[in-house]
Amino acid sequence: MSLASGLRGRHLTRRLVQLYAGLALYGVSSALLVRGGLGLEPWGVLHQGLAERTGLTIGVVSIIVGAVVLLLWIPIRQRPGLGTVSNVFVIGLAMDGTLALVPEIDGLPAEIALMLLGIVLNGVATGLYIAARFGPGPRDGLMTGLHRLTGRSIRLVRTAIEIAVVATGFLLGGSVGVGTVLYALAIGPLAQFFLRFFAVPGEGSGSTPVASGTPGQAILRR
Repeated sequence: MSLASGLRGRHLTRRLVQLYAGLALYGVSSALLVRGGLGLEPWGVLHQGLAERTGLTIGVVSIIVGAVVLLLWIPIRQRPGLGTVSNVFVIGLAMDGTLALVPEIDGLPAEIALMLLGIVLNGVATGLYIAARFGPGPRDGLMTGLHRLTGRSIRLVRTAIEIAVVATGFLLGGSVGVGTVLYALAIGPLAQFFLRFFAVPGEGSGSTPVASGTPGQAILRR
């Protein structure tokens, strides 16, 4: 998919609204996980660790990492869509904006509430922007590209990437905890439900990725 190839067909306005609402909500949900302090999603662990080391905001780090990962698409011959490029910038900006508005909290009940809210909203965001069908995020394009290049299953490639990302982020000072584990367990079912819920009518459901843990299928998140 090229940058312009998705800008046609029925329901274009709805798809664009879903794309940018989903990306913004993804940034909001990631920021809530940061404020919850009980563990971040895998790439969030890396972003937070790099932010701790560099002094940059976590949103800016997310943008930089997304851009670097997008450059890795070149040798594996992946083609970005509008959603791919938008993903790089919108999520990071939404994260920093939310963190500026939501204060740090104290107390385990509030932390648990933010963690759960962040995970559920992340599932909603995933369903919104992937169902819009404007291309995968940079990190997921890397995953699917390596799957195609190596012949290994999506599950194996994704697991290897995310273990490396979490381990690196943790060593850099990123937050790994119960939220990280709960996110890994919950995001698949949540994304699958909301992908179906936000599916654009009459556009051919076969082109929308299905959330699944089986080889050859992927949740095309960030």
